[in-house]
Amino acid sequence: MNLRRVRADFPVLSAADGHPGPVYLDSACMSLVPRPVLRAMEEYYTEYPGCAGRSLHRFAERVSAGYEGARERFAKFLGRKDPAGVVFLRNATEAINLVGQGLPWRRGDRVVISDREHNSNLVVWQRLAVERGVRIEVVPLPDHDPFDEEELEDHLRGRVRLVSLFHTSNLDGSTLPVRAITERAHDHGALVMIDGCQAAPHRAVDLDRLGIDFYAVSGHKMLGPTGTGVLAADPSALGQIRPLLLGGETVESTTLGTHVLRPPPYRFEAGLQNYAGVLGARAALDYLSAIGLEAVEAQQRSLNSIVTRALESEPRVHVLGPPAPEDRPSIFAFALDGIDPHDAALFLDEGHGVLVRSGLHCVHSFYAARGLPGNVRASFYLYNDRADAEALVAGIEELLERVPDRPSSGTSGAMTGGRPRSARARRRVAGSRGAAFRSAPPPRRAGSGRGGSAAGSD
Repeated sequence: MNLRRVRADFPVLSAADGHPGPVYLDSACMSLVPRPVLRAMEEYYTEYPGCAGRSLHRFAERVSAGYEGARERFAKFLGRKDPAGVVFLRNATEAINLVGQGLPWRRGDRVVISDREHNSNLVVWQRLAVERGVRIEVVPLPDHDPFDEEELEDHLRGRVRLVSLFHTSNLDGSTLPVRAITERAHDHGALVMIDGCQAAPHRAVDLDRLGIDFYAVSGHKMLGPTGTGVLAADPSALGQIRPLLLGGETVESTTLGTHVLRPPPYRFEAGLQNYAGVLGARAALDYLSAIGLEAVEAQQRSLNSIVTRALESEPRVHVLGPPAPEDRPSIFAFALDGIDPHDAALFLDEGHGVLVRSGLHCVHSFYAARGLPGNVRASFYLYNDRADAEALVAGIEELLERVPDRPSSGTSGAMTGGRPRSARARRRVAGSRGAAFRSAPPPRRAGSGRGGSAAGSD
């Protein structure tokens, strides 16, 4: 992979007005968008802004071909032989809701999840528990040990309708053995739903080989535009789902009293679709495929190793998830003793130009169960380089130097009864000055990487 050429494809990474480009380490939330994706969306609006599947003029014919071509492209990328199982939606959240709300549940049916699921794979089941009597079985995941298949087996006994788990965790970057999970679930007659948002952008996925019934991805996490997502389902499993929305494009025919639905996937795509977004998402898959997912994963593993090894001897840095970086290649999630995670994130941004995410990462239940206010998460992708990793390390090291170890605040503080401060309070004291307000700043020194630190300067 020619990393310099790759980085040049992302306009937001370019230096501007004499300032270096940002060190973007928040791709687990949303990836950056390369020029070919932007061009694909612009071409739709400037060259053929038509409706797919409706009119017969040249604009409509071209967008129809592109839209169905995108369906075939996603099927191939995700390892689905039959593109009829590919449904275009707004995001993975909508895909999970489509399955959750669309299955014909009976009172007492059970759904198996883990104790580390994204809110999108938790709240929908909680609502079904209240409204339809569905029972939730929670499989606790070990912090460092391998996934316990026998623990799963215990939860599969009984009337389990669906197993719904992440493929790779957005919390710590660990990956579940989804093939073994699917086989055990099918042995008990259960369907399998997998949240693939943090896996499909980073490694090859072969859904037909894995046997997964439903697989959800979001385009905005794999170089595509926002508002694009896919449910890649086995067509036979998809046939069990009741559409959430009905209207234009979902029906073969109607009378004033009846209607006949179109076959999947069209019955799930009501109304005018996000054609520009879908065409952009297709361009994103082409871009990823040209680079190769093996190269993407290798680059992430290398950067995570640099950061992990540079900080492994620092006693105030606590890494979430597996100790080995190769077991969480795309994510370096961490807490700093005595430092609020939001203060840390703002310090890294304002002082070193490093953009990370802080907080609960949409896995509120995990932190609530442990009394933690959150942590910091740096996530890597194909456009990150060694200088990015070094800038993150330099920022963390400087922050630890500036702030003394006071476990009464931040992540460690929660273990002793501390409470995270309000957002308003954080705004008053956060940032490159605020994050270090607890101690007198040492003389200013430049940070390594693209963004030198200006923390503590007037």
